[in-house]
Amino acid sequence: MRPNTWSTSVGRDRDWIDEAIRLVEADANRSADTHLLTFPLPGSALELYIKDESTHPTGSLKHRLARSLFLYALCNGWIREGTTVVEASSGSTAVSEAYFARMLGLPFVAVMPAGTSAEKVALIEFQGGRCHLVDDPRTVYAESHRLASELDGHFMDQFTYAERATDWRGNNNIAESIFGQLESERHPVPRWIVVGAGTGGTSATIGRYLRYRRYSTQLCVVDPENSAFLPAWSAADPSVITGRGSRIEGIGRQRVEPSFVGGVVDRMIGVPDAASIAAARYATRKLGRPVGGSTGTNLWGVFSLIAGLEGGGSVVTLLCDGGERYSRTYYDDGWLRANGLELAPYTETLERFDATGEWAPPS
Repeated sequence: MRPNTWSTSVGRDRDWIDEAIRLVEADANRSADTHLLTFPLPGSALELYIKDESTHPTGSLKHRLARSLFLYALCNGWIREGTTVVEASSGSTAVSEAYFARMLGLPFVAVMPAGTSAEKVALIEFQGGRCHLVDDPRTVYAESHRLASELDGHFMDQFTYAERATDWRGNNNIAESIFGQLESERHPVPRWIVVGAGTGGTSATIGRYLRYRRYSTQLCVVDPENSAFLPAWSAADPSVITGRGSRIEGIGRQRVEPSFVGGVVDRMIGVPDAASIAAARYATRKLGRPVGGSTGTNLWGVFSLIAGLEGGGSVVTLLCDGGERYSRTYYDDGWLRANGLELAPYTETLERFDATGEWAPPS
């Protein structure tokens, strides 16, 4: 089913859609809000909080997005009983969408780059989804459109609809949740919120909410190697294309996705892939449990940012997903060698930071 496709069986569809929306909302009611953890910052007057999105039922930040995308598609009449749902995804969004598709009794197909971690493929299949792998990551959009048309299904298209499917004014979005959880803290209005961009939906939601509520908080978006978001934002040119995929799953894109809203971003920081992975391993040691690569990107950006801040206050970032999904990639030294990633200089930077509070990244 494609957007703007109309149905003539309105009564039957409305009954099914009403029940589908009830099921999706019931899932939200059963899920407690994710935790806001404290993270030690040696030698700093700042307080760092990490919102742990790995505690969602499907284990990542993308659970919020998948719920919003399904509600948006249902309310627009794009998904009906029996509709095959197709998504272009590097993994986590597909895991979450497969969960909701199974809840509604719908077939689900994830179109993904062939290099996606085996752990994520297994999670999608566990949720009842089917994985359609492509050798060239640049073809995931066209292949998703083709499959949706061939199957008379609906291409969810997270990269287009992420920023509009979530109510950025509130309604328990991630920004409203952060500020609610900070209410009793010493610094309830953070100086910065730091997030990565995959679709751009999370940064758009947070940036809009900050302006809508007139908070002084600024938004920093971190970006991995080969991603188009940072060079496009710096040049104020959304047509920038890098032509290379990101090795940090879940964030970074070869093109600027329609859901990325650069006007709500106050600063962007580029993060080397080796730094992201070193920081993920550092966070794993500090928190006592493994975190994914995009969480490492967030933390490297946070440390770079606070190095230039004076005085106290608070900073918030996200723990996007758990590191269990990356045991054969970011936590596998053989995979690192095969990909030419040398962590030692970045690990040394993090160890020095942990011991002294000094931030001196390799040049």
